[in-house]
Amino acid sequence: MNCLKTALAASLFSGVLISGAQAVEVQEVRSPSGVVAWLVEDHSVPIVTVELALRGGAALDPAGKEGLAEMVSSTIDEGAGDLDSQAFQRQLEDLSISLRFDASVDSFFGSVRTLSRNRDEAFRLLGLALNEPRFDEPAVERIRAQIQTILARQANDPDRIAGEAFWANLFPDHPYGRSRRGTPESVAAITVDDLRTFVEERFARDQLFVGVVGDVTAEELGPLLDEAFGRLPAQAKPFAVLDVMPAAAGELIVIEEDVPQSSILFGQAGVKRDDPDFYAAYVLNRVLGGSSFTSRLYTEIREERGLAYSVGTFLSPLDHAGVWMGSAGTENASAAESVNIIRQEWARIREDTLTEEELADTITNLTGAYALRFTTSRGIARTLVGIQLEDLGIDYIDRRNSFIEAVTLEDLERVADDVLDPDALTVVVVGKPEGLAPQEGG
Repeated sequence: MNCLKTALAASLFSGVLISGAQAVEVQEVRSPSGVVAWLVEDHSVPIVTVELALRGGAALDPAGKEGLAEMVSSTIDEGAGDLDSQAFQRQLEDLSISLRFDASVDSFFGSVRTLSRNRDEAFRLLGLALNEPRFDEPAVERIRAQIQTILARQANDPDRIAGEAFWANLFPDHPYGRSRRGTPESVAAITVDDLRTFVEERFARDQLFVGVVGDVTAEELGPLLDEAFGRLPAQAKPFAVLDVMPAAAGELIVIEEDVPQSSILFGQAGVKRDDPDFYAAYVLNRVLGGSSFTSRLYTEIREERGLAYSVGTFLSPLDHAGVWMGSAGTENASAAESVNIIRQEWARIREDTLTEEELADTITNLTGAYALRFTTSRGIARTLVGIQLEDLGIDYIDRRNSFIEAVTLEDLERVADDVLDPDALTVVVVGKPEGLAPQEGG
């Protein structure tokens, strides 16, 4: 790594990011007050993109107030400092600044996109939102009403129903099993003090990860980081979420809804991101259901039989649990056959993994497609943040494909045997599936 000194006492460390045919320097920038960000300079267009993450998401919502993190993300930019909601939003609009927030179960996210000539104001407004959110009652109640409307509209949505049932079944006694968006009752119970407490306890520099891409130098970025993040407390209030093993037991859950199509969600325990077998599982998942056009599930269910409109699988490595899951959408008349094939393919891949040629083709596909993640500044910035969250190292982008290329057939066979368990595959079907009834044990 190269170490560069700047007049702002910013410390920079280099990695290499391959975007198309270009090598791009990834720099670690430390502001005068010690705020750290990863930067990719791109002066080809006058735009700056910022992505940030703070550890601690919806899994920390108090019982009975599920949806708190989501509500904070929806209200934190509704006025800050001496600007009420209308004035704050007008300032963003007048300067063409995009400012957004979101929450996952494990983290809280923010995103800023601005013309470089307005970057000082963009960082200032971001800093106001993070440090001095107003949470004025009229704005909070307006957002609460909007959330309640969305929840009411989604109450009969098959995909939403399947998701809620799936996670509740896998994590019955854990925060992962609760609704991230909340319920009408839990959202109604959230107070302005709850919103303020969330910010006061969670937003701190020891939980902060920042990625910046665009028309700004490391020297210029240092004071901008302090403007946005320098006033955050050094440390967040201690919090903990317990590690947990998904309680998948091969159950079939059928939830009747009067709709013409069935939504299918299925899964079992998987691997976490720091598991030594993560990359082998990643490759194996590509073969099983992770490819849109060549996976076994796609070939068997859609291409060969035309049973489903969509089918796919993916790894969901949460901070405190690993889940290997997938989804499918099909007509009610085809739901039973689709579920049977999913179970069969889940079992078959343990006996029939890949040939050397199939493995080579899959690795080539996965390594070649990696550069597609870096076609936009937002995609690059999000990748920088994700790498920091997982503590993979600033040179990870340069090393990532080597981990994929190191996967062997023996690795795939081990993961298929040790992780994939057709008897544990839990399936949720929402609709009026013909020939399916709830049963336990597969």
